[in-house]
Amino acid sequence: MHLSELGDRICILGPSNSGKSTLAAAIARKRDLATIHLDQLFHLPNTDWEARPRDEFIALHDAAIAGERWVMDGNYSVCMPQRFLRATGLILLDISTPTSLLRYIRRTLFEIERRGA
Repeated sequence: MHLSELGDRICILGPSNSGKSTLAAAIARKRDLATIHLDQLFHLPNTDWEARPRDEFIALHDAAIAGERWVMDGNYSVCMPQRFLRATGLILLDISTPTSLLRYIRRTLFEIERRGA
């Protein structure tokens, strides 16, 4: 399958530390799509991962999916139905638990500055 066959609204799902955000950024560069990281919508900026109120998150999510050209990474099942209705393509990442754990450790120890992004 060629990347263009996924259309202009792509969802990337997968477990924590599976590479969703990295893949989303790469696809966005290649296809000139807006990158939407659901973690950034779900968590309040400049906090230690403090969650937004549910209604506020859903409103931000729904505004983001209203766009015509995007790649979105993250799961957040509370708003999957409306996201899937707008998506033209879906990528599901499946990695092993040991790989996920190693990535988690690396991120925790060496990439702390990325958390606030």
